[in-house]
Amino acid sequence: MDWTKEPNYPRPDYLSSSRKRLAPQLLFKGGILHSWKKKTAVALSKSFFVTLPELKRVKKSDADIAWFIYDLELTEERGQEPEKYSLKKVDEVFTKFEPSLLSITTPSPGKIEDFLNLLQERLDDRLETPPVNKTIERPF
Repeated sequence: MDWTKEPNYPRPDYLSSSRKRLAPQLLFKGGILHSWKKKTAVALSKSFFVTLPELKRVKKSDADIAWFIYDLELTEERGQEPEKYSLKKVDEVFTKFEPSLLSITTPSPGKIEDFLNLLQERLDDRLETPPVNKTIERPF
């Protein structure tokens, strides 16, 4: 039975992973290696890598970080065997240390007006009767 399309089906939280796990590791461990003039290798799943902000690529010889991107590939079925997957490297990306860290740790917020409008819409949807002249921008 396939539950993947059902509401509340668990999905990876890549945004949280990049901020809570990848960025601190790059900052501390990567920072130490960078100060020693050593290069860093990071292996990620393709689905995680595509959620990161665009990283400025450089030549392999100029890189401080090598990003190795992997994905699961369905292997050919043979007879009655169940489906099997193999891990396959699908890409390599080479970047400099500081621009990559800055790109991953710098948020790109949208317009505050769009955010406030979305909050107001959600608030109005939850209230039985919409507010009269009270909005998030003018609560009193």
